[in-house]
Amino acid sequence: MSQGDERGYGVNEPGGRTEDAYSTLGGTRQTRTRLPGGDDGDGYGRRPARNTRSLIMVVGVVVLLIAAIAFANQGGGGGASGGGDERKSDAAGAGPTAATGTKPVTGKNGTIASGFAHDEQGAQSAAANYAVALGSVDMFDKAKRDSILDAVIAPASIDTFRTTLDKAYSTDFFRNVGLNDDGTAPTGFAFVSRTTPIGTKATESSTDRATVEVWCSGLIGLAGEGSTKPVTDGWFTITMELQWVNGDWKAITHSQKDGPAPVGGDNRASSADEIAGAVDGFGGFTYAR
Repeated sequence: MSQGDERGYGVNEPGGRTEDAYSTLGGTRQTRTRLPGGDDGDGYGRRPARNTRSLIMVVGVVVLLIAAIAFANQGGGGGASGGGDERKSDAAGAGPTAATGTKPVTGKNGTIASGFAHDEQGAQSAAANYAVALGSVDMFDKAKRDSILDAVIAPASIDTFRTTLDKAYSTDFFRNVGLNDDGTAPTGFAFVSRTTPIGTKATESSTDRATVEVWCSGLIGLAGEGSTKPVTDGWFTITMELQWVNGDWKAITHSQKDGPAPVGGDNRASSADEIAGAVDGFGGFTYAR
């Protein structure tokens, strides 16, 4: 069950088409590292360290490598400018799940990433980050929801989104997910609503417009002893049309469909306290294509 199923609403797209509700690069290269020392006859080409000094030398090399990688990442790989402050992503012949090497954003709008590159990859990064914001627990608070919409929706579409979502986040809906009439969690419970992008793809792209699909996993429910609406997970695909407006990508439509969903694993369900602790203790990410 996706979060969209719980929310039960949709946003009408241009042309009278109504989509389902929203809820909210191949191969890899492996490097084999051979530690100092020749073959020792064990078939793996490794020799046990002879003394403490050798071990310290090896550890020192590893620490230096980690420091070098961290330094390189801090330096980033900023995209080439297309004019003014406009950013372009660097070309990187990477596979489907590899990062492009371009920093995804240069700033943020409140708590939401902003300043995406003016190209297809920038549009995908924007869609992933906007999916997270639109699927967050803050959407259940009117003031916070309006702030999110101001940050991610194109000005020409914001009134439609606001009207639709204000109707969707109703008292009946709050009760359906176990919340109080005002959208707050009952005493002793923690409300969970999170969307996690798994991947993105652009199905259409031009200079100033793009259609992006974001494959997501999500969590929604009440964590707490005796909850009648326990936290459950779901898989869904969000489709956004985005437009380049005032120097950034903004969403103009948003829809959702179920799946693709993998076969469920055999993991033991965690306790309500474990889930609540995880949600409070693990922060989110800025997503990039």
